[in-house]
Amino acid sequence: MVTVIVLTFNEELHIARCLESVADLKTRLVIVDSGSRDDTVAIANSFGAQVFQNSFFSQAQQFNWAMENCDIRSDWVLRLDADEVIDKELSRNIAEFVKLDGYGYSGAVFHRKHIFLGKWIRFGGRYPLPMLRLFKRGFAHVEPRWMDEHIVLDKGSSIVLKGGFEDNNLNNVSWFIDKHNHYATREIVDIYLKLFFSESNSKISKSTSFSIKFKRFLKQELYLKLPFFVRPCLYFFYRYVVQLGFLDGSRGFAYHYMQGFWYRCLVDLKCVEFEDICSNLDDLSSRLSALENYSGYDLSKYRHLV
Repeated sequence: MVTVIVLTFNEELHIARCLESVADLKTRLVIVDSGSRDDTVAIANSFGAQVFQNSFFSQAQQFNWAMENCDIRSDWVLRLDADEVIDKELSRNIAEFVKLDGYGYSGAVFHRKHIFLGKWIRFGGRYPLPMLRLFKRGFAHVEPRWMDEHIVLDKGSSIVLKGGFEDNNLNNVSWFIDKHNHYATREIVDIYLKLFFSESNSKISKSTSFSIKFKRFLKQELYLKLPFFVRPCLYFFYRYVVQLGFLDGSRGFAYHYMQGFWYRCLVDLKCVEFEDICSNLDDLSSRLSALENYSGYDLSKYRHLV
């Protein structure tokens, strides 16, 4: 049996589609909701899902809370976002994988497709995006990161399962912009906590996949050391020209520009703004307080590091 864990907040547009995509699997459906004000919970209940409520802090914290508090007893756990779906082929392969106890593996990787305004974004390094989403309980954990958290195997190894796995969010462009504005703030928190406290950085382990290690090396050792606003230009050029993002057409241009250039510029702009705020603050405690006030997030758990 597989337990499917989905984190939700106002996901009435997506949750039925997500849960329908795993209907052929013998699953226990666990929804961890953070106070939805729409019909998310009612729709989830109609699918026989068990709905738990927990205040949201981060994706990693919410998922780890589910693992610790939702009585997860199945041998296998599948994580899905509410706007993600799996197709029939992947569903069959998951069922066979679980039935045969993972063929001796501890986890399974899916290749995620990203759909933007109905367009499959195939280039610019966006496909395939390997993501470990199915794992044996007790053999993996979610990294405690503010952004770009991954499931990492603690024991064993993983295999790629064939079949369709797509992220297809149906919200409008204004929602996309607002989401990335919030993401940019969370990324600022992630960046400056790593600068303030080396201990708060998520450690790369031997079980972290090569692709994750390589991307984080490029980001931390190269990208973040480049000047503000120069690095988004270089990243967009690499993604749109070198990685052939231009082959995704007009909607692909919009996606690569917004997610690969505008968003990265927004992060840099917030870095500049926050550094201006900190320019006259000499002690770490004051800077941490400034980051807390700037982001609006509770950072009290880092006080003991000051």
